[in-house]
Amino acid sequence: MNVAANVEGKHILITGGGSGIGAASARVLSARGAIVGIADLNEGNAKTLAEEIVASGDKAYAVAVDVTEPAQVKAMFDTALSHNDKIDVIINNAGIDHFPAPLTEVDDAMFMKNIQVNLAGVWYCMKNALKHMTATGGGHIINIASVAGLRSAPMISAYSASKHGVVGLTKSAAVEYARANIRINAVCPSFVDTPMVQGVLSKLDERGQKGLIGANPMKRLGKPEEIANAIAWLCSDESSFMTGQSVVLDGGMLA
Repeated sequence: MNVAANVEGKHILITGGGSGIGAASARVLSARGAIVGIADLNEGNAKTLAEEIVASGDKAYAVAVDVTEPAQVKAMFDTALSHNDKIDVIINNAGIDHFPAPLTEVDDAMFMKNIQVNLAGVWYCMKNALKHMTATGGGHIINIASVAGLRSAPMISAYSASKHGVVGLTKSAAVEYARANIRINAVCPSFVDTPMVQGVLSKLDERGQKGLIGANPMKRLGKPEEIANAIAWLCSDESSFMTGQSVVLDGGMLA
């Protein structure tokens, strides 16, 4: 397949792959010839998407996982390896947010849930991926972070803290494993038109909605496919000299 961002034949595992950026990535990558593992807490969403991709003539499978449970993460990798004996790329996309509120009004349990899903979940997936990739000659880990992991993010402090942690893990592990032929990068979107962002919008008044949508110079939400196309490039060998970086897709927000 002579196209840009060629991923033909690569085995790519995506957490949170049943919706939003994960689902868009699964569609883009499978259409370009990858074998895509769609892992999600919502097994129904994962199965429906995998069936859609297979029906179109491409390769995909579904697996249920709660990334906050180390045993389930290990089982996810075992299932993935039953489909193909090498995982070339894992995209750690599973994540949650919380409704905007001052730090003192964010429930402690919600803070811990953000850390467990967004940060510990990435940690567990990275540990399993690194053990596999060091044994099989290399690979690529792509962590979905956020612009909220690169700058201040008032009113979403718990989410921001978790995403700063993801960026830190990405940088540190990238240096640790560079000589093992394992690349590790982060993708940092701003507000994208996903079910998670739509859930936040639904709880805001008209002024709040306009403020969120117009938070970047392009004055619109990103599209999941726009993020997926950048992820596809990272999955390809065209990005082979890139590691430890945070790829920002934010409509100019941080410019």
